[in-house]
Amino acid sequence: MAPPLIQLSGISLTFGGTPLLEGVDLSVSAGERVCLVGRNGSGKSTLLRIAASEIEPDHGERFVQPGASIRYVPQEPDLAGYATTLSYVEAGLGPADDPHQARYLLEQLGLTGDEDPAHLSGGEVRRAALARALAPAPDILLLDEPTNHLDLPTIEWLEARLAEQRGALVLISHDRRFLENLTRVTVWLDRGRTRRVELGFKEFEAWRDEQLAEEEVTQHKLDRKIVAEEHWVRYGVTARRKRNVRRMAELQALRQTRRDYRRAAGKAVIDAAEGEKSGALVIEAKGISKSFGSRPIVADFSTRIMRGDRIGIVGPNGSGKTTLVGLLTGALEPDAGSVRLGANIEMAALDQGRESLDPNWTLSEALAGGRGDKVTVGGQTKHVVSYMKDFLFLPEQARTPLRVLSGGERGRLMLARALAKPSNLLVLDEPTNDLDLETLDVLEEMLGGYGGTVILISHDRDFLDRVVNAVIVPEGDGRWIEYAGGYADMLAQRGTDIARREAARPKAASAPVPVRAAAIQPEAKPAKRKLSFNEKHALETLPQRIAALESKVSQLRRRLDDPDLYARDRHAFAEATDALAASESELSAAEEKWLELEILRSEIEKS
Repeated sequence: MAPPLIQLSGISLTFGGTPLLEGVDLSVSAGERVCLVGRNGSGKSTLLRIAASEIEPDHGERFVQPGASIRYVPQEPDLAGYATTLSYVEAGLGPADDPHQARYLLEQLGLTGDEDPAHLSGGEVRRAALARALAPAPDILLLDEPTNHLDLPTIEWLEARLAEQRGALVLISHDRRFLENLTRVTVWLDRGRTRRVELGFKEFEAWRDEQLAEEEVTQHKLDRKIVAEEHWVRYGVTARRKRNVRRMAELQALRQTRRDYRRAAGKAVIDAAEGEKSGALVIEAKGISKSFGSRPIVADFSTRIMRGDRIGIVGPNGSGKTTLVGLLTGALEPDAGSVRLGANIEMAALDQGRESLDPNWTLSEALAGGRGDKVTVGGQTKHVVSYMKDFLFLPEQARTPLRVLSGGERGRLMLARALAKPSNLLVLDEPTNDLDLETLDVLEEMLGGYGGTVILISHDRDFLDRVVNAVIVPEGDGRWIEYAGGYADMLAQRGTDIARREAARPKAASAPVPVRAAAIQPEAKPAKRKLSFNEKHALETLPQRIAALESKVSQLRRRLDDPDLYARDRHAFAEATDALAASESELSAAEEKWLELEILRSEIEKS
């Protein structure tokens, strides 16, 4: 085995009471692809900062091979003190590095190099930090949540770029697909200690679950043994003093082992407070358009979202995802077209504006809205500490100011605030940012069991595949197309990814094969047109709807055929006349829609 480029041995660090790291080891050799995984707050970012020599541990040693270069991208890069993004990236180059790489990588990542760091968005800051780390082609690259705030084309570009790099990689990420495609070794940081397994992330989770199950069995056996020894203390002590002293010492050792044992952190309890059931139709958009200046954001887009649908909206940053959601939910008025919301809609929204909260608020104030120590969840009142525990916050964190919370803790806080409100329509904008993988699993389970409708903006490919049943994608010039299924299904139907590159083919279960990264590729041929999820649903349900409308029209006509109705009850006659006109109009529209879809289906089958 090659000697390590960087090695951390016996690293210990304590903040406050409980040790964060206890005798942790981390070793990375040339060319290794390592993912560092663990729960939010387990110390992953701290360990990476120790590896980058940004923090000194209380105990332990850090060794780096002489001459080995290291570059580190933190969760929250700091560009203060630099006039432009180009000067920031160039400052990370060594004397022997190619200066042209700085501007080249910035352009590949969608920046010019002339941007003022003080006016960058979160995604632009992340792109500049990645360019600074990649430009020198370091021997060891340490990346802490590199995909946060990046859009899908940039994530896929970064994945391809890292796959072709020769240097070693240590990666912290919540993006399962990203981890599965890039890593071959997993280091699990759990309860202050690390365990290394020579498996990529794809195989790690099954291995971890086996380890935790075995641990539970071991603890159960320990508890039974303690009970048996305590029974002996009460009823089995004999006059043999030496034997008794030995067994009492063994009992004390067993009790100490149980006291020292730190159980694995439990799962978050994420439940959405569901409101009353909405109507079958949740949102109907007909030919909606929206432009800002001369730039079309949405052009002639139509869709029908039914109760229970899970709709994913994906696309590059700046493509108009948030604008489209605003139009569909009625927050924005379209320039043309119409949007109709169904009956009894109760909406709860999670946006990306985590910074909108006052950083001086305590966790308790943020959850309770600054009003006492109670929080209303689904119309029921709970103590704020009880609700905090559901989202894995400790009771002593109730008075913690928001400014010191980690990214994952802020993410859980925003979920807790959004899901406390009764709803039958959830609108989630990047809900996965900073959440650990275990909490993501619980969020997926909650969305799977949620009785309402979900509209989801996300750049997490695995999360989209697990949650949504339709994906809406921008095609340029304000055009949006809806595809049935998840993200992988969309790629298969479309034939290209979001950046219009040819969609990746499934890989064999072997080491990742390097793929050449490129920011711009030739325009691919459009994929064969297929019926969207909503179009298929309409084809299946419109015949029943048409039959019901025909029956209603017949009943109204029979009622109006009564010659005495007008004289007997003019109000009833007027109501029946209006209802007949409305039903006939609705029947005509349904028949036209069904005929249009049937013709489209026939054309697709012939092509």
